[in-house]
Amino acid sequence: MSRFAAKKSVISGRQAYEASLLLTGSVLYGLGTHCFISTAKVAPGGASGIALMINHITGAPIGTLTLFVNLPLLGLAWFYLSKKFVVKTAAACGLSSLILDLLIAPYVPVYTGDRLLSGMFGGVLVGLGMAFVFLSGCTTGGSDIVGCLIQKKKPHLPIGRVLLGIDGVLLVVSVFVFGNMESGLFGLISLFIQSQIIDGIIYGMDMGNMATIVTTRPREISARIISDLERSATILPGYGAYSEQEVSVLLCAIRKSQFHTLKQIVRSTDPAAFVMVSDTSSVYGEGFKDMVS
Repeated sequence: MSRFAAKKSVISGRQAYEASLLLTGSVLYGLGTHCFISTAKVAPGGASGIALMINHITGAPIGTLTLFVNLPLLGLAWFYLSKKFVVKTAAACGLSSLILDLLIAPYVPVYTGDRLLSGMFGGVLVGLGMAFVFLSGCTTGGSDIVGCLIQKKKPHLPIGRVLLGIDGVLLVVSVFVFGNMESGLFGLISLFIQSQIIDGIIYGMDMGNMATIVTTRPREISARIISDLERSATILPGYGAYSEQEVSVLLCAIRKSQFHTLKQIVRSTDPAAFVMVSDTSSVYGEGFKDMVS
C-alpha cells in the first residue's frame, strides 16, 4: 500500500469515527430533549431552550425551531468566523434537528412522571449527546456560536460569564412562559447536570488546559493549531538530553472543548511527539479571561 493510500485510509477511518460520534450524540440529544426536557417544561439555556419555549406556545417541532434559532447565528458566523466552523456546526444542527423531528418525536414515547426526575434525566442524556458531538469536532450551535462571536470582537471579555448571564436570562423568561417558578429551578438543575456530564466526559472539571508539545515538526503543528483551533502557540528551542538532538517545544493554551482536537492534530502531524497536558483552573490573556476579571 502506497503512503498516499495509507494516509487516505487513516483519514477515511477518522472521518467514519467522527461521523459515528456525531450520529450517536444527535440521537442522545434528541432522546433527552423529546422524552424528558420537553415534558419537564424547562428551558435549560441555549438555542434549544428558546426552541422549547416557542414550542410550548406554538406547538411547532422542537428540532425545526432549534434550527431556525441557529440560522441567524450561523449567518453572522459565516462573515466573522471560519467557514469550516460554520459548515460543521450547520451540519451538526441540521442532523440533530432531523433526527429529533423525524425519527424520535413521532415514535418514541415521553416520560410523564416527576418533573424534577425528568429534568435530571434529560440533563444527563442531553449532556452525553453534546459531549459526543464535541468529540466529533462539531458543536451544537447556540451558545457556542455566541461565545465565538463575542470572543472574536471582545477577546478580553470574560466569555463564560456572558454566556452564563444569557442562560440566566432564558431561565428567568422560562418562568413566565411556562407559568411557574419550578420551570426556572428545574431548568437550572438540568443545565448544571448537562455541564457536569460534558466536563466529565471530555476534559474533566477544569477551566482550560496547558499543552506542552516536544516535537521536531513545530511549524506544521502550530499551523494546524492556528487553522483548526483558531489558537496560537509559542515555539521555544529545546535540546533532547537523551537523543542529544535539537527539538522544539510548543506551548499552547486551549479551551476544554478543544482538547480532543489538539490530540488529533499532534497524533496525525507528528506521532513521535511528546505531549504533556496540565490542567489549569484559570487562563488569562487574549481569547480567555481579562487580567483584571
